[in-house]
Amino acid sequence: MGRMNVDQYREADKLPLVVVLDNIRSQHNVGAVFRTADAMRIERVVLCGICCCPPNQEIHKTALGAEESVGWQYYKDTLDAVHALQNEGYTVYAVEQAHDSVTLEDVAEQITNHHSPITNAPKIAVIFGHEVFGVQQEVVDQCTQCIEIPQYGTKHSMNVSVTAGIVMYRLASSLRLATSK
Repeated sequence: MGRMNVDQYREADKLPLVVVLDNIRSQHNVGAVFRTADAMRIERVVLCGICCCPPNQEIHKTALGAEESVGWQYYKDTLDAVHALQNEGYTVYAVEQAHDSVTLEDVAEQITNHHSPITNAPKIAVIFGHEVFGVQQEVVDQCTQCIEIPQYGTKHSMNVSVTAGIVMYRLASSLRLATSK
């Protein structure tokens, strides 16, 4: 199918998109995020707090080796990760339902309309929170804004790895469009 190997992947250009996992307890959710991050060819995954880190057999079950191709970092405190990303020039968003949140589509349109080569593409970081408690409020308070996926059913939340997949796909698509102009 013309897929690159792990070494080729590590050397390939990545989209300036970082995923931050804030105290995700499920190793399967962590693994699923790695697998989607590989598929979207994003820059890296940042694991924080109680998140389990590779190498880990349970992560590997869902990542299927993506934990070996996708770059990652660990921070004990999510706020430290947020501040480090901001210092690197990233705009940091929490993916959380909150007062004054913006829709994923609105953020994606802003990125698409950026009109810059990939070296000057907007650098975006998105934070996904604990399966029950979400992104810590102190972390939300340090973010530029909250991104929300509109939901129309009886439930007002989705599994964190599903949410991460939707957000990564939409933002990666916008970054590709912005950098192709």
